[in-house]
Amino acid sequence: MITAIVFVKADVARIPEVAESIAEIDGVSEVYSVTGTIDLIALVRVRHHDDVAHVVADRLNKVPGVSETETHIAFRAYSRHDLEAAFSLGLD
Repeated sequence: MITAIVFVKADVARIPEVAESIAEIDGVSEVYSVTGTIDLIALVRVRHHDDVAHVVADRLNKVPGVSETETHIAFRAYSRHDLEAAFSLGLD
């Protein structure tokens, strides 16, 4: 699985609508509103590199209100939280 982290600058007056539209795109697993120089962070999880291009370039960048994106491809995940959830038997 390929994970891409997409920094999104959006029209400030439309951030909630932009975030909801991005969240509806197949391949986008999460969208966060954040502080700082960017407005939103979208996590894209897909099977192939070509799928990242489809999600970001063909869909996300065309959402009305998106003014700029910056995409980062993750190499490795170091979070134990995700690994523990994946291998959990549901017993506490």
